[in-house]
Order: sequence, then structure tokens, then C-alpha cells
Amino acid sequence: MIGRRLARLAAGIAALLPLGCTKPAPEPDRLVLERADFAALPGWAEDDPAASLPALLKSCRALLALPADRKLGLELVPADFQAPCAAASALPPGDSAAARAYFEQNFVPFRASNHGAAEGLFTGYYEAELHGAHVPDAHYATPLYRRPADLVQVDLGQFRPSLKGERIAGRVVAGHLRPYASRTEIEAGALAGRGLELLWVDDPVDAFFLAIQGSGRVILPDGSTERIGYDGENGQPYVAIGHVLAERGVPKDEITMPFLRSWIAEHGAEGQALMEANPSYVFFKPLDGDGPLGAEGVALTPGRSAAIDRNFLALGLPLWVDAGDPVEASGRMQRLFVAQDTGGAIRGPVRADLFFGYGAEAANHAGVLKGRGSLWLLLPKAAAARQGR
Repeated sequence: MIGRRLARLAAGIAALLPLGCTKPAPEPDRLVLERADFAALPGWAEDDPAASLPALLKSCRALLALPADRKLGLELVPADFQAPCAAASALPPGDSAAARAYFEQNFVPFRASNHGAAEGLFTGYYEAELHGAHVPDAHYATPLYRRPADLVQVDLGQFRPSLKGERIAGRVVAGHLRPYASRTEIEAGALAGRGLELLWVDDPVDAFFLAIQGSGRVILPDGSTERIGYDGENGQPYVAIGHVLAERGVPKDEITMPFLRSWIAEHGAEGQALMEANPSYVFFKPLDGDGPLGAEGVALTPGRSAAIDRNFLALGLPLWVDAGDPVEASGRMQRLFVAQDTGGAIRGPVRADLFFGYGAEAANHAGVLKGRGSLWLLLPKAAAARQGR
């Protein structure tokens, strides 16, 4: 009864408010697919699709190891990839014409939009380089932490279908899941003394951006290198510090990764406070193999792997990207990628983060890429038929 009276009271108050005081809730993102032809993909004839086949074959191995009827999203199941993957494995390596014919025969492009808005944001990421040591000293004083044993990560979609794709993390206290320590608390020593330090690095700003990239190589004092990668996060909300500066009046077009690094370096305590505005904190583990692992569990391929939002797209799908890119001579990134990763800041149906690999060139390309553009999904023909378009 009390609950119903409160509900009626709230409704009455709402009815008395001027209409101008309320704003309609933003419409949730929704993927809309429109069937297209390969001839409609800008730059399709100029790219070398053979360069994307190694990435696709890695995804094939991951997809075909799953139960054939596992739901992948977009009404896709691993069985849809059996014929395309078998055909891909038979292609001669490096044969651009054969690769182009393969994609045109085995996939159907669909242009992605958000309620019909076909333009989205495309950014880049890379494998970072840091300098560190196994033992701290005055020079190597910033720890990179392993994942704590008491960190609990929860896929909320397993409890409520309406929460599919939503995840939280925390720690259990007296039988209740509580928020984990924030970035500020961790950097103040919340995890100190627990033996969780994986490595110590010489630059806290490098450590901050390592968490954004998700993987990196740490060069040790003897010249050897250790590769490390993402192993969970504290569950606190991810806040893009570029958005924080934009809200303070910095023009959005100026905010790139090099700009953010310079701004932090030039603003002392204010720069530290800007990093702390992002309470999310990432934990790391040692990596073996030929590259950082994406969310699909396969090594990422420089220039051909992409991170996407799994709420709308599916891992393993080939993607055609056409977006503004200041590094490319044409001013456009027009290239075939494979969806193999996810990211905390990658949200929406027309959104991708493109992986560029390791080194100064990769870091520069990823750091300045912030282009608007379009995205096409290449669906296996068996799945395309189910789209009904």
C-alpha cells in the first residue's frame, strides 16, 4: 500500500511539473543492417584482402572449436563459418585476387547503422612500450598489478536477459558484492603488501595509457622484454579523460592521445587529477606467443584486428571500414578488418577500435586516429539469408 501511495504521489508531482523541465530519455542504440554489394564498399578494389586472411584463420580456429549451435550474436552460430573457414584454409597465401574472390563468394556485406545513422567513430590502439624492472627503486616506482584473487567479475546477462552484455566486478564482503577499490585508492596503496606487483615501471603516465591499450611490452634494465596483457579490471566505471577535457572547453578535434600525454605532463597535480578522474583500473598478466590476445582468445594481427561492442556485433566477423584517417595518403582508412577484441570505451553499433601493432609508427597511427566513417559487416552467406533483407 505504501509503495502504491508513493507511486501515485510521484505521478502527481510529475504531472504538476512544466513540460519544459523534462527531457525525453535518449533512444537506446539499435543496430540496423542494410544489405549491400561489394562494389558499394568504398576502396574495396584497392585493398589487399589477402592481408586479412591470417587474422580470419585465427578466428576460424576459435569459432570452430565452439559448439556448432552456440549463439554468437546477430543470429550467428559457429556452423555458419564452417564452409567459409574451410575455403579460407585452402587459399594460396598472398594471392590478392583469390582472396577478393573468396570474400565475394562466401560473404554478403551489410551496412551498419544506429537507427539509420550510418556514421560512427573509429579510433586506434596499439601494443604499448614501457620501461620497468622486477624490483622497485627510486626510478622504477610505479607498480603494475596482477589480478587480485578476491576480484569477482559478474556477467549480469546470466541472471537477467535484459542485462545481456553488462558486466560488473567487485569483492565479496560478508556475503555481499561490494565495489572494488578505485584507481585513486589503488594508487594510494590499497593493494600494497599483497605480493600482487607484476612489474614496476618508470612512468605513471605510461602505466595509465597501458591500461587503455590493454597490452604492452616492458623493456627491462638488461635489455630483455616481457610482454603483458589485460587480466581483468576493478569494475569501476570507465571515464574517458578526453571527454573530461572536452567538457572543460577543450575543442574535441584537438584531443588526441599525444595531446593528452602532453597536457598531463604540463599540468602537474592537475594532470594527475585528470588521470584519477577515470576510476577504472586494469590488472595484467604475463603473455606468451606472437602477439597480444584479444577478447576472442586469439593473437591480434596488426592492421587487421578490430575491437567492437559485442552488444551489437559478433567476434570473428570480417568488417569493412571506411573512415577519416590523417595518416593515410588518401585521408581515408579503407580496409578489411576482423572483429577479434572488445574495449571498455567501444560502445555502439557503428564503432570500432583498430589495432595497429607495436612500435613508434603504430603508436603514432593509433594516437591520432579519431575519424568518422562507415562500417559494413561481412556475414557468411548462410547467416545473410536469415537477415531477410
